[in-house]
Amino acid sequence: MDQTNPLSHARRQFLKNSGMGLGVAALGSLLPQNSIAQTNVAPAAKHVIFLFMAGAPSQIDLFDYKPDLDKQFKKPLPKSVSQGQRVTAMTRGKEQLVVPSMFKFNQAGESGLWMSELLPHLSRQADRLCILKSLNTNAINHDPAKTFVCTGSELPGKASMGAWLSYGLGAINKDLPDFIVLTSAFWTGGTRNVQGLYSRLWGSGFLPSKHQGVAFQTNGDPVLFLSNPKGVDSDVRRRMLDAAGELNRKHLTEIGDSEIETTISQQEMAFRMQSSVPELTDLSQESKEVLDSYGPEVHKNGSFARNCLQARRMVERGVRFIQLFHRGWDHHSILPKQLRGQAYDVDQACSALIDDLTQRGLLDDTLIVFAGEFGRTVYGQGKLTRDDYGRDHHPRCFSGWLAGGGIKGGMSYGETDDFSYNVTENPVAVRDLHATLLHQLGIDHEKLNFPFQGLDQKLTGVEPSRVVTEILT
Repeated sequence: MDQTNPLSHARRQFLKNSGMGLGVAALGSLLPQNSIAQTNVAPAAKHVIFLFMAGAPSQIDLFDYKPDLDKQFKKPLPKSVSQGQRVTAMTRGKEQLVVPSMFKFNQAGESGLWMSELLPHLSRQADRLCILKSLNTNAINHDPAKTFVCTGSELPGKASMGAWLSYGLGAINKDLPDFIVLTSAFWTGGTRNVQGLYSRLWGSGFLPSKHQGVAFQTNGDPVLFLSNPKGVDSDVRRRMLDAAGELNRKHLTEIGDSEIETTISQQEMAFRMQSSVPELTDLSQESKEVLDSYGPEVHKNGSFARNCLQARRMVERGVRFIQLFHRGWDHHSILPKQLRGQAYDVDQACSALIDDLTQRGLLDDTLIVFAGEFGRTVYGQGKLTRDDYGRDHHPRCFSGWLAGGGIKGGMSYGETDDFSYNVTENPVAVRDLHATLLHQLGIDHEKLNFPFQGLDQKLTGVEPSRVVTEILT
C-alpha cells in the first residue's frame, strides 16, 4: 500500500471507524440482561449452592425406596420395564438381573420421607427437603451428562449455570467473584472409576469471560497467582495496575473488544481479592460448635465438609453462585462399601450446612441443590450377592433434593415404577430443574438469552422446559 496516497489514509480511517462501530455495537449486546429477563415477581432466592455429586449416586440405595424389590433378587428385569431402552457398552447383551438395595430405609421427620440408613444426619432435615424422584436426562455417559447438568447442553462450549446467573443478575459483592467453584480434594468411597473435572463445567462459553467460575485451590493460595511476588508490595501492584489499566482503556476505545473490558475488571477484582479472599477462607473465627457440627473432616483442607462451611461463608459475603463438586460416586462394583464412604463424606456436612444457614437467617434466600448427572440401574454389575454388587448408568430416572430458597420442605415430588427404572409421575427433566432454579432467582428462563451462532442461546436450550411450580412455596 502506498503510504503517501491520500486514498490509502482514507481507506485505513474508514476501516478503523467501521471496526470501532462494530465493536461498540457488539459491546452493547453483551450488557447484562437484568431488565429483559427478570420476572415481575420478587425473587425467592439470592444465592445458589449447587452440590454436584459427580459420578452419579444410586437413587435406589439413598432416596427411592422400593421394598418389594427384595422379592426380585437375581430375577431378570422384565422386558415390559426395560422396554428395549439403550444401555451402556458395559452391560449390552448381558442378562439384567435385579439387585435390591441392602440398606434399610426409615421414615424421617413429621413428613415421613423415606430415606436410607446411610443418611442419619440428613434425615433429621427431612421436613426442610424436597426430594425429586423423577429427575431424568438423555445422556448415558458421564462427560456429556455432567456437561448437560452444568451447562444445559451435552456439547462442550456452552455457558455454565453460574455464568448465566452472573451475566443475568450481576454481582452482589464487588470484592468477590459472582461464581465460585470448590472441588473436593479427596473422598472416602474409593478411587475406582473416578472421572476428571474440566474447567468448561464452570466456564463462560460464549458469554464474556468475566462470568466464568473462579475455582479455589486446596493448597497454597486459594486462587492461583493471587499473592504478590517477592519484592512487590500493594503500592507497587496498585501502580502497575493503574498503568496497565490506562493502556487497556486506550486500547478499548480504539477497537471496542469487550474482552479488554473484562481484563480491566478482572485485574481490579484480583487486586481487591488480595484482601477479601484471605478473610473469606480464614476459619479461625468459627466457633467450636459450628466446626463440630460439620464433623471431623471439616479440619482437612479440601474436604467436602470444609467446602460446605466455606460455601456458607461465601453466601454471607454475597457470592451469588457456589458450586461444590464431590467425586467418587461411580459404583459399578463393591457399591455397598463405596457408598458408605461417600455418604460419610456428605451426610453430616449437608445437614450442618442447612442448619448453619437457617440459624443465620440465610436459608430462606439460599437455594441448595443436591444432584448427580444421572442415576443407577436396578440390575447389578460385578458380584451379585445381597451385600456386594454394583450398578450401571441410568439416565431414565434419578433422585436429588432441594432445600431453602422458596422450595417446599417435607415433600417428595415425582414417582418411578416398582424397579426405579422409569418415571411414572411428574417427570422433571434437567432443563426443568434449570428453569426452576432461574425462576427462584427472579429470572424468566425464556428471556435470558445471548445471541451466538445465529441462535438466541439459553441455559434451557430450545426444547420445551417448565418451572416446577408444584414444589414452590
